[in-house]
Amino acid sequence: MKTFNIVFAVLFVLFAVLQYNDPDPYLWIPIYLYPAALCALAARGRYYPSAVLAGILMFSAYAIYKIFDQNGLLDWLTVHDAENIAGTMKATKPWIEESREFFGLAIIVIALTIQYRYIRRTNPGKK
Repeated sequence: MKTFNIVFAVLFVLFAVLQYNDPDPYLWIPIYLYPAALCALAARGRYYPSAVLAGILMFSAYAIYKIFDQNGLLDWLTVHDAENIAGTMKATKPWIEESREFFGLAIIVIALTIQYRYIRRTNPGKK
């Protein structure tokens, strides 16, 4: 689990750095730094299950919003026939940006859920 947390801490920091040129870096840099910090702390054996659970709930809610948002994931899938969203780094169409944001949130939720399940399995009394 230590390796998992180190890898994801590094990935989330890299994701945060890539947000520098994003239209809304003030939002996305902290979004990626939150799980980066939790993963870095977990790699050092410091677990904060309440903070992990809060992240799961918060980022899941935002991901659900991104599914149904105008130009969101459903729009990308249905109206734009799941157009390639990885062709270039520059998101020239709003549904590309929104879909990428959804997948970023999904990665965060998956990583934090794995961490939370590990915490609960190894420390059943911790909440």
